[in-house]
Amino acid sequence: MHPTRHAETTPDKPAIIVAETGEAVSYAALNRRSNQAAQWFRADGLQPGDRVAFFMENTPDYFALVWGAQRSGLLFVAISSKLTAPEVDYILADSGAQLLVASGALGAVAEALTAAVKRYSHGGAIAGFDAAETALDRQPATPIADESAGTAMLYSSGTTGRPKGIRRPPPLDPAIDAPTPLTMIASLFFGLGPQTVYLSTAPLYHAAPLAWTMTVQMLGGTIVLMHHFEPEAALAAIERYRCNAGQFVPTHFVRMLKLPDNVRSRYDVSSMQCAIHAAAPCPVPVKQAMIAWWGPVIDEYYAGTEGNGFTAIKAADWLARPGSVGRAIGEAKLHICDEDGNALPPRQEGLVFFEAERQFEYHNDPAKTAESRNRHGWSTLGDVGWVDDDGYLYLTDRKSFMIISGGVNIYPQEIENHLVTHPSVADVAVVGAPHDEMGEQVVAVIQPMAGIEPGAALADELTAFCRQSLSGVKTPRRIDFVEELPRHPTGKLYKRLIRDRYWGKESRIV
Repeated sequence: MHPTRHAETTPDKPAIIVAETGEAVSYAALNRRSNQAAQWFRADGLQPGDRVAFFMENTPDYFALVWGAQRSGLLFVAISSKLTAPEVDYILADSGAQLLVASGALGAVAEALTAAVKRYSHGGAIAGFDAAETALDRQPATPIADESAGTAMLYSSGTTGRPKGIRRPPPLDPAIDAPTPLTMIASLFFGLGPQTVYLSTAPLYHAAPLAWTMTVQMLGGTIVLMHHFEPEAALAAIERYRCNAGQFVPTHFVRMLKLPDNVRSRYDVSSMQCAIHAAAPCPVPVKQAMIAWWGPVIDEYYAGTEGNGFTAIKAADWLARPGSVGRAIGEAKLHICDEDGNALPPRQEGLVFFEAERQFEYHNDPAKTAESRNRHGWSTLGDVGWVDDDGYLYLTDRKSFMIISGGVNIYPQEIENHLVTHPSVADVAVVGAPHDEMGEQVVAVIQPMAGIEPGAALADELTAFCRQSLSGVKTPRRIDFVEELPRHPTGKLYKRLIRDRYWGKESRIV
């Protein structure tokens, strides 16, 4: 249940294959490099419980670094490569990271960082950074003396507009090769194991791709790592490497389905046995079309970075219950509750809660942690849904108007907080509007200051203003203007009313 064990039994088996080039890294090589990483972290003074951050693009050494952190008891912080320098600086400071590894290709952002961390570049020089490869090469490839299981500490934006570090409970068993809840689910429910050839289509800094690829390597499978998702390239990789599993978001499905028929039919995808999707609701027609194309192998789960609960559903069961995200599996129990925390019966809509003995915390934010609990101590991600008589969950709303674009969670408050500082903006609301390919797009609804002329010129100015401080995924794709935003006299913004207009729904102020 760990790459080091597979390095002993199947040393020459590929742990990683780069989809675009065919470059392969064996389990023996991965084990050696991760041992060097652990030795390096100890030599630089990092002890169990300390934090190391990775600001990197997809590369085979990403796995060596995270496994080096895992086997040395560290908390590893995976930072989106799309963030700006101020956004990265905030995460570094808030997490307490002591060491940062950044990709050379991200040098323009990395050079602008001000956080007080030890700095290393990987895959290219960055001014003021030491070379990670040199630091690794000088270390022995033997295990450190005090191996213990570390874990990820990932950041997920909150309704306050600032990303929040998610602290999961430490492993009950400190052994680096102890099974995890996800390895049990992956093997028992989804059938993943040593035979798995798993197509990884997304950036490793995201919670799901990182967790699932590491899980497959714990089980002894092979990861086929894409640098970037392209629909035809994904089909080509499935055929070339005979991938039998992989993870996708609904946007990936949409893009593949929109390929011309002669392109789609060009590739043999019959090897695929388990195409796992999550991250965003999948429109029923899209999933039906994928099942018609690939067969009943499109499996789904619902969970959050917080790891407080997990539901899953196989394709065959989904066909009988279109729209469901499955039943709870694992230790956490699923509950639907009203606003007072009372459990509701089947087919009544309420907040989705999970009951578990061990719960996550939001780093440095006890108030937000408390907000996620009800009077029973059960935790919620803020999603709304209902269960049928057999316990299958159906989600009916999004948490706090979070926008999910291409599988990426985007929280409006941070964007609103930035836009409202522009001298031409009197008030602003940011909502998600439907988008055929991405699922949702970010829309900023602006109330200009008195005397300011709304129009294309102002929209361009505000877009440029956002790009100065916000990552590309957070920059509004559309800017609309209104005379006045709907607010209660207390100042409360009726955001549902605004959002519903874009979704063609009737809405009223209550």
